[in-house]
Amino acid sequence: MIPLTAPTRPRPALGLPESAPSRRPRGPIQWVRRGGLTTLVFFLPMLLSFGLFSWWPILRSLPLSVQRTNFLTTQWVGLENFTRVLNDPLLVTASLNTLWFAVLALVIGFPVPILFAVVIAELRRTRGLASVLVYLPVIFPPVVAVLLWKAFFDPSPTGVLNTALRWFGLGPLAWLNDGDLAMPSIVLQATWASFGTATIIYLATLMGVQTELYDAAETDGAGAFRRFWHVTLPQMRGVLLVMLLLQLIGTFQVFTEPYIMTNGGPENRTVTILMLIYRYAFVSGDYGRATALSLLLAVALSALSWIYLRATKRWSTS
Repeated sequence: MIPLTAPTRPRPALGLPESAPSRRPRGPIQWVRRGGLTTLVFFLPMLLSFGLFSWWPILRSLPLSVQRTNFLTTQWVGLENFTRVLNDPLLVTASLNTLWFAVLALVIGFPVPILFAVVIAELRRTRGLASVLVYLPVIFPPVVAVLLWKAFFDPSPTGVLNTALRWFGLGPLAWLNDGDLAMPSIVLQATWASFGTATIIYLATLMGVQTELYDAAETDGAGAFRRFWHVTLPQMRGVLLVMLLLQLIGTFQVFTEPYIMTNGGPENRTVTILMLIYRYAFVSGDYGRATALSLLLAVALSALSWIYLRATKRWSTS
């Protein structure tokens, strides 16, 4: 007899769609055939270099921070290094100086590359040349750039910047020898030396903005400022947030500029946290205290980054 109902097919396993093909577990042989070994070979040098020169010093600093050592003799001191760091009156000065440098660097150095990127994006024939000229200061070795600007800041009336001020009936200024002008002068040099990289990144972001958005804004009668505020900035929002965080972290780690230009002077007005770490380690020979302050700075920057990411999470995803 012919059955009145069609035979039922076996029901698929729970959690899998009926048409999903069965997946076989991948073994080592399949992993090698798919190029996993080649990927690992190319990835291994970078992994070893990063682990040796980045993670190993970090791990090594943990026991070093609770020791008093000159790398010949070692004595366990517990949390004494952290106590000595926190009781150092120069720590407050260095922290305030570093914070002042960060504020000045954000006020002066953060909007400058954005403006340069917007101006260069409007160029047509000379955009490539302008990009090269903007990035040129980055090519200079940091020490060379700092020494060059240190010569510009010559406080004598014949100094480069003082000569330029004399054309306008101003100056001469003491620049690096003046406690009120030393830190702004350092920020000026640091901004000149580093804004090229941020400008190129912002310019690349602007090149990816859809031109239809600008056309629609112009059709609605929006001027240059309104197009920048309502079209350009929203398209650059993600990059701006990342660059702001990186600049915050970088400004709290400033060392080369104040060390070469003023060595912390005048009257410790330009001593930064990293300069204090340098003095602990290579002037006083107290490597344990230097490591303790380095860990405290790392914890502070980690907390700052976490707060920043939490505060900007909603804006970055909206």
